Amino acid sequence: MRVGIPTEIKEDENRVAVTPAGVETFLEHGHEIFLQAGAGRGSRLSDEEFSAAGATILSGAGAVYEAADLILKVKEPLEPEYELLRSGQVLFTYLHLANSEILTRELLSREIVAIGYETVQLEDGSLPLLAPMSEVAGSLSIQAGARALEADAGGKGILLRGISGVRRGRVTVLGAGVAGFNASVAAAGLGLEVTVLDVNARRLAYVRDVVQGHVNTLMSNRANLREAVRPADLVIGAVLIPGARAPKLLSRELIRQMEPGSVLVDICVDQGGCAETTHPTTHHDPRYLEEGVVHYAVANMPGAVPQTSTYALTNATLNYALRLADCGWETAAAEDPALARGVHCARGALTQAAVAETFGIPLSPLEV
Repeated sequence: MRVGIPTEIKEDENRVAVTPAGVETFLEHGHEIFLQAGAGRGSRLSDEEFSAAGATILSGAGAVYEAADLILKVKEPLEPEYELLRSGQVLFTYLHLANSEILTRELLSREIVAIGYETVQLEDGSLPLLAPMSEVAGSLSIQAGARALEADAGGKGILLRGISGVRRGRVTVLGAGVAGFNASVAAAGLGLEVTVLDVNARRLAYVRDVVQGHVNTLMSNRANLREAVRPADLVIGAVLIPGARAPKLLSRELIRQMEPGSVLVDICVDQGGCAETTHPTTHHDPRYLEEGVVHYAVANMPGAVPQTSTYALTNATLNYALRLADCGWETAAAEDPALARGVHCARGALTQAAVAETFGIPLSPLEV
């Protein structure tokens, strides 16, 4: 199969969908790789490295899309890329369609086979292609929150770790999934006062066991949410409903009740965010002040550490991408229920229930 790797055009997105080692693996399976010149530059991977691995380097995105049957990306296509997509082409990337009706309808009208990393789901409910980036985002969230708490960033001017004779920072983590777990571990490792909320008691028990009791765990309900959020110096929003928009757990009124200069890091902004006050930001301009609270809502947080993120992403996605190339998407989805759950659009029909419900588009369950 002919596989295309375009350069990401989302602002401050420096990841690339495949490493040179991944290119070699594709070639070993008899496939061709077409890489847009400079696609790996942000991850410190040169065209020469990709060429040496066997990739054909093309000068523009149009040439890559035209050459390829399977497009591998990191982030969802943006408007300038819509016209490059061809009917029947397979797109494998993070889609987050529940946050974009425009993109959803574009993919349907162009009859793209769109498969989202974030909804490839195993029988146990885990999300193997979302997990590595959630791990990165969770770890980064504490760094981002600590920086936002500094006075010159608009924060209340506290050092999260505190010092002798001065209290530690109070951190509340909403969600005990992969991102929330890693945020909790990072915060507990700094000796912070950490509270984690989730609706899943087993996830809360797991977090508590791993960090050896150095966190407070609470079942997520309206009362506990109020009591945990209002006094927090830093709130990490890490809730997830696979394929759907994030629930708005934090009302504007609750945000208003936090101390001025407190910080919200909304990791789930890709799915619309968990606060009524959230809107997407970029690495170039990551923060804004709303209701006296500093909001950090970068929609591609792992792009801040692209070298780590690119290798972690390839580690997770490569076997699935190879299956698509080796067998074709229909056979691959028929043989692997996890991959089938990742299919959002096929043959001009929407196959993801959560997205269909969000936008009122008719649902056509996948038949393979």
